[in-house]
Parts: sequence; C-alpha cells; structure tokens
Amino acid sequence: MSDLATLEQSILDQIASAADEAALEAVRVSALGKKGSISALLATLGKMSPEERKTEGAKINLAKDAVTQALAAKRDVLKAAALDARLAAETIDVTLPLREAPAETGRIHPLSQVWDELTTIFADMGFAVAEGPDIETDDYNFTKLNFPIGHPAREMHDTFFFNPKEDGSRMLLRTHTSPVQVRTMLTQQPPIRVICPGRTYRIDSDATHTPQFHQVEGLVIDKGSHLGHLKWILHEFCKAFFEVDHINMRFRPSFFPFTEPSLEVDIQCRRDKGEIRFGEGEDWLEILGCGMVHPNVLRACGLDPDVYQGFAWGMGIDRIAMLKYGIADLRQLFDSDVRWLSHYGFKPLDIPSIAGGLST
Repeated sequence: MSDLATLEQSILDQIASAADEAALEAVRVSALGKKGSISALLATLGKMSPEERKTEGAKINLAKDAVTQALAAKRDVLKAAALDARLAAETIDVTLPLREAPAETGRIHPLSQVWDELTTIFADMGFAVAEGPDIETDDYNFTKLNFPIGHPAREMHDTFFFNPKEDGSRMLLRTHTSPVQVRTMLTQQPPIRVICPGRTYRIDSDATHTPQFHQVEGLVIDKGSHLGHLKWILHEFCKAFFEVDHINMRFRPSFFPFTEPSLEVDIQCRRDKGEIRFGEGEDWLEILGCGMVHPNVLRACGLDPDVYQGFAWGMGIDRIAMLKYGIADLRQLFDSDVRWLSHYGFKPLDIPSIAGGLST
C-alpha cells in the first residue's frame, strides 16, 4: 500500500504520454482492467480487517477516480486532435464559388458583332446609318426600285405577302433593305451617304438560306459620284473587315433592276483544309453585288438623273459573318444554342474600333 502513490503517479504519467487512443486504451487496461494494477489492489480489500478496508479502500478508490478522470480528459484531447487532423486531410469546400461578372459570362452574338463592325468601318468613311420598317409596301420594295410588273421576285415563292387590302394593294415583309434607300432619297436632299443594315425576309430555307436573314446596303448620291469611288469604298471595306493589309478584287458585269451598270464583286482568297483566308491565294469568292443607281430609280424618288447620279451595293451580314468567323451552317446563327454562342460569341466590352481592332 505504501507504493500506491507511486503507482498512481506512474499511471498518470503513462496517460499523459499516450500518443493516440490505442495507446491510451492499453494504459486503461493495464490499470483498470480485470488484471490491472489498481484492480488487483481492490481485490486485496476482501482479505483486510474492517478498519483497514475502510482506510485503504478509500485511498485505492481515490487513486482509481484520479486515473479514470485522467483517462477521460486525455481521451477528449486525443479525439479532438484526431478530428482536427482528419479535417485538415479531408477538407471539402462546400461554399459556392464566386460568380463571374456578367461582362465575363455574357456573349455578344456574332451577327451583332459584325453589325457593329460594319457600322464602325463605314462610319469612319463618313456614312450615316439609315433604318426603315420590316413591313413594306409593294411600291417601295419593288416599283420604285424599277422591278417591272411580273418580275419573279414579286411572286409568292420569293416574297412573304400579307392579305390584300380593300383597294387590292398588299403589304409585304421586305425582301431587301433597298426600300430604306428609297425612303432616304424621298426625304433627304443629296449629297446622300448612308448604309442600311437590317432584317430581310424571303421564302427560302437550307444550310445557306433562312426565311429571315440580315443585309447591309450602301447608297451614295451626289453630282459627281462614279464607279471609281464605289470600287475604292468596297476595297477599303474589305481590307478593314477581313483585317488584311491588301486584298485583290474582281468586278464582273451582272444585272439588277435597280442599278445600271450592275456588277458582281469577287475577292481574292485561298481555300486550304476547310478554311478560307482572304488577301492571299489564287481563288476568288463572290461576296456582294453593286452598281450605279438606275436613272429610273432616281426619277421615282424625285431626283433628276441629269443632275445627280449615285451608286449602291448590298451584301448579306450573315454571309460575311460566316466567312470571317468560320461558321459552316447559316441556321446555327438562329438556333439559340448557348454552347455555340459561348464558342463564337464576343465579350460585351470588346467593342469594335478602327484603332483598337474590330475583333479582339
């Protein structure tokens, strides 16, 4: 019994030095197990006299309580340490990530981007933007543009006509943005220098045609305008739009009711491995139509063709967007596929400019 204090201190030292719960359990068994050192002392109480049992029993139970409390305290410390180590090793961030700013996640549609590019380029050359309604009269869409009665473009297979009015006239969805040119000539006095971008409609649908598409047309009316001016404007536009230092162009005779002479324009390109590169190579690609404004159109719009002359051109915004940015199917422009838009779209703050570049 004289060694009880020494035994208690020894057990407490072992508890304090236990490195983990397994080591602590070994100390508990060696002290309080069936064959433990303190359990052995408790077993000797039966052989003592009542007076000794009362005195020595109290001392042994105090030692047992001290060991039990030390074991419980140490177990809490080891459990907390084990939990901290596990949390450090198995950390999972369950919080939501920081959302990207709208300017980073949003995308400008390629058609909107090309529309801005066109406006930027022609604005730098002194052109204003003119707009008109999508629903037009037959007079503005055809008659004043020198389309004769019975022309195929007037028939239902090309044009979306509305039901006839009481007087027999019919409104229609414009088939080109040329009516905007007519409206401009009827309301403005020369000199006129405008571009007319907008939606147009024709009954057609395949990989390169859709019932609704976009065009941009240009118009210059003045006393001394001529084909040389037209060629220069188109050449400068193609260089700026396709972002090349030089590009060869080829003008071929053609026919349009509203221009005379009329020209088709081809630009130099190189086709290689499914790609088209402009400003190099020996191939040619038709890109637009143009010509001098027909005298009949000038007369219909109240301008004297003996005083004024002008030129005009037109091209598909969808088509040149496909050519510049490698879009294979026109219908993809209207599918509203977010995955497609994230690939072909542009960041909202990448605003086209002549100085900073059209398509950063």
